[in-house]
Amino acid sequence: MAENEEPIHVTTDRARAGSTPHMTRYVLGIGLLLVIVAFGIIIWS
Repeated sequence: MAENEEPIHVTTDRARAGSTPHMTRYVLGIGLLLVIVAFGIIIWS
């Protein structure tokens, strides 16, 4: 960036171009639970 240019400030919603539905936390939680169950089955069998 050149020294004479001012930085561009963009709000979070505009930078993302949409909303975040917070679905990721459920996907990560379910995936983690499945991995723990799978490791438990592998260890006990």
